[in-house]
Amino acid sequence: MPGHWEGDLTIGLNSSAIGTLVERTTRFTMLLHLPPMPGHGGLREKNGPATAGHGAAAVRDAVATTITTLPEQLRKSLTWDQGAEMAQHARLRVDAGLQIYFADPHSPWRRGTKESTNGLLRQYFPKGTGLARHGRRDLDAVAAVLNSRPRKTLGWKTPAEAFSKQLLLIRQGGVATTG
Repeated sequence: MPGHWEGDLTIGLNSSAIGTLVERTTRFTMLLHLPPMPGHGGLREKNGPATAGHGAAAVRDAVATTITTLPEQLRKSLTWDQGAEMAQHARLRVDAGLQIYFADPHSPWRRGTKESTNGLLRQYFPKGTGLARHGRRDLDAVAAVLNSRPRKTLGWKTPAEAFSKQLLLIRQGGVATTG
């Protein structure tokens, strides 16, 4: 059933990060721009706000802003790991109209779609590199490449084709289906 997403952060040098949302049925990927906040890299106030750009408030806002661009039928749930970046999950649930679930710790196979996507993302964002230098345009370009890559699991359709089919069904008043 379309509309169920897996999410995670990809972390780079100097605590830089990119957020990832992957729809389980279509493998459609959306990347979240999480730039460092003002004051990042300087002295941090004890118990002050996270300034790396991937604190709970920044991640909540990025997920809500991105996911609410979709029809309600395609934003049913989000499964995330147990990271502190989801500390504001209750507010995200309200802001985005999205059920939030958490994967069991040390069980990456429970979010297999996301783990597979992580491998594809590392082709564009290698481990050990800074991710803050990648702007919104860079992330959109990588997402477009990933979404136009045919997948065996989709019968050699692209995630963009599979996702577009779901959008079309919804616009025509139909119910989103698998495949």
